Amino acid sequence: MSAAVRGRWWRLAIVGLLAGFFSGLFGVGGGVIIVPLLLMLANFEQRRASGTSLTAILPTAIAGAIGYAVQGEVDWIAAGCLAGGAIVGSLIGSWLLHKVPQGVLRWLFIAFLVAMAIRMFLLVPDRGAVLELGVGTVVALIGLGLVTGILSGLLGVGGGVVVVPMLMVLFGMGDLVAKGTSLLMMIPTSITGTLANVRRGNSDVRAAAVIGLLAVPASLGGVAVAAAVPPQLGAVLFAALLVFTAVQLAVRAVRQRRRGRD
Repeated sequence: MSAAVRGRWWRLAIVGLLAGFFSGLFGVGGGVIIVPLLLMLANFEQRRASGTSLTAILPTAIAGAIGYAVQGEVDWIAAGCLAGGAIVGSLIGSWLLHKVPQGVLRWLFIAFLVAMAIRMFLLVPDRGAVLELGVGTVVALIGLGLVTGILSGLLGVGGGVVVVPMLMVLFGMGDLVAKGTSLLMMIPTSITGTLANVRRGNSDVRAAAVIGLLAVPASLGGVAVAAAVPPQLGAVLFAALLVFTAVQLAVRAVRQRRRGRD
């Protein structure tokens, strides 16, 4: 095995460990970590990074969901409603991924990170809050799932960065239950989006397998830490992570644009 190949696998391993830990800690699939790291460390182009990320999210989401479920921190009915909308949305998003220009996709992802960071900075989680289900709530959850699925297929994120804060802000759900429910919702979304991306050649399955398998044990560690971190501190840390990632990607995008002009 050449040094270049070994270097690539080591970088993918780092991506998997980081994505897994933050997935468990914040209740996200890890795509918000995987996509920028694939761009910055593994030299993936935006479309392939998004497709590969969605594939790698599957084992991470399964492990994280199990970890929260064991602690009783999953709302199964809400997760089912979200998943129903997200499955349809992920197919739409995967189709859009093949159509949207690379430059537009890159800046759309950066804007998405900034918007979610602002939301998390302003969020004051209530760990003991419980979701009250009704007809209106079910319809709203399906709608949220649809939007989340589109973003999932288009940007390669599992949707947790949207679902977790929205469940807390709009639906009054406790932060740990929101995280567990979000991870459970991502499982069918990741499967449908991955199948669509693989058919279109937008996913590196071998790279995704390396990332996903290494993310599993790391995600369980993140779940354990999540219960010990105060809700407000967790929200602020997550927001800071999103801002840092957005800045790094924006700098990279500007540099690439300048090189293209030279």
